[in-house]
Amino acid sequence: MTNTLILYSTVDGQTLAICRHLQQVLEKNGARVTLASLAQTDNLVLAEFDKILIGASIRYGKHRPELYAFVNRHKTLLDSKPNGFFSVNVVARKPEKNTPETNPYIQKFLQLSQWQPQMLGVFAGKIDYPRYGFFDRQMIRFIMWMTKGPTDIGGTFEFTDWAKVTDFGEAFGRQ
Repeated sequence: MTNTLILYSTVDGQTLAICRHLQQVLEKNGARVTLASLAQTDNLVLAEFDKILIGASIRYGKHRPELYAFVNRHKTLLDSKPNGFFSVNVVARKPEKNTPETNPYIQKFLQLSQWQPQMLGVFAGKIDYPRYGFFDRQMIRFIMWMTKGPTDIGGTFEFTDWAKVTDFGEAFGRQ
């Protein structure tokens, strides 16, 4: 039985939802999975895990600083195990930007990170206007208007392709 760690960095919870889905996929295929926030890694003994997968969301064009701090601090350990990384962003709703090779946030991550993951994924996220505060709602609406996305502030728009998430989880499980 493979002992797998899934770490996440999320702002609004869609990355956590994707990680929970991946956890189910991996457990169905026989893995033992621990799910934890990047902010909670101090209590984990990373060397005890056979595989490590990290998922992180984008807000205002950037991954959170905790992601870079973690991967740069643990690069040697990450490199010593089967590993993977995925980004969750709404830009990935567009077919021309929904692969690791075409997604600007994955490419930016690879440029800024000392760690170069063995397996990469990118998933479209979710816009949940009613849950946002005034500032975020207006900023995200403006960004969506500029990129021809949904702007109805009363709506929730989920772009995640769950079959793609399942496929990624199965492939990571075979790694």
